[in-house]
Amino acid sequence: MTGRDRDAAIGVFDSGVGGLTVLRALRQALPHESLLYLGDTARLPYGTKSPETVVRYAEQAARVLARRGVKLLVIACNTASAVALDHLAEVFAPLPVVGVVEPGATAACEASRSGQIVVIATEGTVRGGAYERAIRARRPDAVVLQVPCSLFVALAEEGWVAGPIAEAIAHRYLDAPLAELPGADCLVLGCTHFPVLRAAISAAVGPRITLIDSAETTARAVALTLAHHGLARLPDPASGSADRPWTRFLATDAPARFARVGTVFFGAAPESPASEGSGTDGGSGPQSHHGVELVDL
Repeated sequence: MTGRDRDAAIGVFDSGVGGLTVLRALRQALPHESLLYLGDTARLPYGTKSPETVVRYAEQAARVLARRGVKLLVIACNTASAVALDHLAEVFAPLPVVGVVEPGATAACEASRSGQIVVIATEGTVRGGAYERAIRARRPDAVVLQVPCSLFVALAEEGWVAGPIAEAIAHRYLDAPLAELPGADCLVLGCTHFPVLRAAISAAVGPRITLIDSAETTARAVALTLAHHGLARLPDPASGSADRPWTRFLATDAPARFARVGTVFFGAAPESPASEGSGTDGGSGPQSHHGVELVDL
């Protein structure tokens, strides 16, 4: 690979802001990499759409990122990962494509001693059964209990991520399933919204349950994929500001809400500083609002 290929950004897309937990994990795990994030906020959520529609939306989002020259594509959406990963890998080959389901399933199989694994996700992800299939493919003897916890999405977007309300709802969702599967020792956070509720979920399930964060596991999978393809960016302490890694944000609608709600998931306001560029390059140009560039798919 050329130096230009290595210096290209990693492209990340989701139906909205939840995938910012994956972006945050990527920035922490890969501080030398540039990141370009697209939230398809005009058409969220993907989980209520048909598989055919999700595949179409995912391909359109991926195409926006591919046109901007990304070197690797991350599907930071459980629904899109479950139904569109193979399609995107074929359409955009040889561009590497990484989803969130497979890394989470692998980590769960490695972490569980009993083989009894709980997956919490949205109703759409549970209905599709992608995590159960991925876990059983790696560990056929596994017992997988999937629990839909859709209210966690609203809690996360409201910023009610800790305290008595979040913990009470976590207990309501999880007490009965854990009683049904008393040997469970591993719980997969199977929605990119859920990592911000980690403290409340952990308080509800107790210390014997290992939580698997799909954002963290995806970041590790991306690092391995970059290394495998020779695409990891090589840090250069002598580089000027133009060569420093950057993070930029695109959305298809409501940039002000994206910036406000995204702070909960990203840990900081999603901003593209003016020094990083302008206009269609994703910086604070005439199409950029609240540090988020509006794009059409």
